[in-house]
Amino acid sequence: MIEFVLDGRSRVATYMQLVLQVKQALRVGLAQPGDRLPKVRDVAQSLAINPNTVLKAYRELELEGLAEGRPGVGTFLVRTLAGPSLANQAELRDELVTWLRKAQAAGLTREDITALIDTTTRATFDRTPPGDGRHGSRHTG
Repeated sequence: MIEFVLDGRSRVATYMQLVLQVKQALRVGLAQPGDRLPKVRDVAQSLAINPNTVLKAYRELELEGLAEGRPGVGTFLVRTLAGPSLANQAELRDELVTWLRKAQAAGLTREDITALIDTTTRATFDRTPPGDGRHGSRHTG
């Protein structure tokens, strides 16, 4: 079952943080169709937020076709976001854990690591290889 965590420093709305966490769980196979989302009341209590915020997140997931509310039973996931790459993720995750431990041992903080990953990801995916128009480069030539 998904355990939600909020980032109080994030500019992302609380309900959207919940939505994004469900999407991440679906994308990496931690959540699957048929899984029940935590009860609204339980999430609201554990995160000390208004139940309407949780309801808004669950409604957004329903609008996106990822979840379905069943009166008196709960809200269930109905679709996955995991692609064919899911089979490769376990090995890559293990390699990432090893890398993260090396980074931590080298003295990098969580914020340092996040910044390094974010900037490297942007630099890698925003650069379009020659002759390839798939990655949406910002370079207009």
